[in-house]
Order: sequence, then structure tokens, then C-alpha cells
Amino acid sequence: MTATVERTEVADGIHAIVPYDMMSPGARKMRDFYDMKPGAAFYQREFGFYSLEAWKTQGMPQDIPHHTLFGFDPAGKHSLGQIGWCEAGFNPVFEDKILEDRGDYEVVQDFAGRHVLCFKGRRSGFMPEYIDHPVKDMRTWKELCEWRLNPSSPERYADLDKRMANAQRAAGEGQVICQNLVGGYMYLRSLMGPEGILYKVYDDPELIHACMRTWFILADAVIARHQEYVTLDEIYFGEDICYNAGPLIGPDMIREFLFPYYQQLITNAKHRQLDPDRHLFVNLDTDGKAATVIEVYQEIGMDYMNPFEVASGCDVVEVRKKYPSLLMHGGFDKRILAKGKEAIDREVDRIFPFMKKYGGYMPTCDHGVPEEVKYEDYLHYRKRCLEF
Repeated sequence: MTATVERTEVADGIHAIVPYDMMSPGARKMRDFYDMKPGAAFYQREFGFYSLEAWKTQGMPQDIPHHTLFGFDPAGKHSLGQIGWCEAGFNPVFEDKILEDRGDYEVVQDFAGRHVLCFKGRRSGFMPEYIDHPVKDMRTWKELCEWRLNPSSPERYADLDKRMANAQRAAGEGQVICQNLVGGYMYLRSLMGPEGILYKVYDDPELIHACMRTWFILADAVIARHQEYVTLDEIYFGEDICYNAGPLIGPDMIREFLFPYYQQLITNAKHRQLDPDRHLFVNLDTDGKAATVIEVYQEIGMDYMNPFEVASGCDVVEVRKKYPSLLMHGGFDKRILAKGKEAIDREVDRIFPFMKKYGGYMPTCDHGVPEEVKYEDYLHYRKRCLEF
């Protein structure tokens, strides 16, 4: 007789999802979003802000936390990092230093090894000009960058126990556990620049593959360490592969230079899950005309996309009609927020009732709220959001 061993599931958020009625309030609303529950209340959050300093002068209270002031929901997702986001996950990073004085401007080397033209003494709050990138060829790749992406570097895991204890607590509340990392295109762009990529895919494809192999080795190793402690609900790629007319590299290049590494990473992560029955969501962050690559990225199992930049022609209502199973957040035009209450009402009434009916949508601005938006108008927008 052959003994049958049954797997015992422990509903601790790690070996099995916490029962819905035992989840924290934020986790329940977030799980409703991921489950695409029709008619469920929207999870309330925001993409980000560029307006907070201006709002201080317009009467925004300074002693009230933003989540209370704007009606945001408590945490429903816990994010794991360590593998970059808009730049390669270097450890150690490059030295941040001034390279050249140009009067009102200065050229600095940033933490990603790029040479950046900035206002003198000011490094944020504007779009800088990138004038050079560290990777020119195989020699500069190996000398300057490859060794900074060593998955065995002890410094990369210095606070692992503390970070994983926090992740396990979040999992125990039922929160979505998300592994975010720099996507392949964004990573290559940080190494060699957007023009450099376009030349190298033709002139030096082996360099592109060498960079991507290192990307995969690092990401796979870090994710494997995290999966010793928690089950992942989501892998979230910071990609930014689109501009206002479509993708910055073509679908064939995406399939040749990115997808083999993505597919292996996702496959490996699925095989390591402590809860083998957990669905692993694949989320893609890209500005620009994102709808042009939805079907391309669905080839690797993408089921969530954001933030749907309206100025580039994205309309979440039309995307929902065409892709009814796609999770989405974003899509509220930041320019409309600056046009006043009547314009805000028209857009809220156009988007939110339709999206709530089908589920799987989270309202946020399509990028950070700009300083042109008046504080009182943003409060009006938030009151309208809370109706849903």
C-alpha cells in the first residue's frame, strides 16, 4: 500500500491566503481589486504629488497625515525591493559628485553613473538632461557596472531579516505581497541611454544580452531569497517602454531582448512559491501610449498595467472595453485636476461609474499631481473619489 501525504495549508498569508474576514480593512479592499469584484468599493490611494509645497501656502493643514486628510485607505499591499526601479539595482552605487561647473548649471555624476545636467545646487523637482551613460561597450560594462550587480554581495542582504519580518506581518494581515524591480528596458536605458539601446540592438546585440543575463541572475537570486520567507502575489516591472506615440523599441525587439529573461524569471518564481496554488500577478508600469503594448506583454502573462497617461492617448474606459480582465490603476488626467471642479466632475462621472461596475480598477492620477492643481480642487476630487 502506498501512503498518501496531504499538504496541510496554513492560512497565514504565506502558505495559504488569509481568510477574507480575517484580513485587515485595507487588505480586504485591495484583494477585491485583484479579484476584480464587480461593484466593489475603490481602494483609495494616489500616484504621488508634486504639489505639496504649493498647497502649504493654500491652507493645507500640516498637522494632519495625508491618508487622513485625503481619505486614503490603510495599507493593502507590501512591496519588496532591492532590485532597482528606474535604474539598475547597483550595490554599491556610483559616487554622487560634481563633474563640471557651468555657471547656473552643473554636470553631476549620479548614483547610476550617469552624467546629468542640473540647476546648480538643485537635483530634484524638474526633468534633468542626461548627457552621458556609463555603458558604451563590453569593456565599460564589465569595468563600471557588472560587478555592482553581484547577487552574492552581503551588503544587499544586510537587513534581510528585518525586511522579511515586516513582509510576513503584512502577509498575515492578508496584504498583497509585491516584488517590484526595474524592468529590462528601463534597466538598459539607465545603463546606456535610450539612443544607445537603439544602436546596440543592431551593432552589439551580445552586449544587450550580457546586460540582460546579469539582470536576470540578480533578480532571480534576490527573489529566491525573499521567497524563502513569503509567497509573492505580484511581480511588478518598472518598464517605461512607451512614449506618446507607442513603444520606444519594437515588439520584435521586446520579444528578442527582454522576454526570454522575463519568462524564465516568472517561471522560476512560480516554481518556488511556498503557496503553490497562489496566482502570481504580473504588473507593468509604463508611461506613454501604453495600450500599444498590452497584447505584447500579455504573451508573458501580464494581467495588470498602469498608469495610463491620458496626454498620450490612453483612456481607461476604452481599455476596459477591449481588455475586460486587465487590472488597471491610473488614467485620471492630471491636467483636468487643474481645470477646476466642473471639469473634474465631468471626468469622474465619465470614468468611475463604468469602471466600478466591472471591478479591477483603482483611481489615481495618471502621474504625480502637479503644482498647478489647486488644493481646494484636489480636495473636491478626493470627495468625489470617496463616493465610489
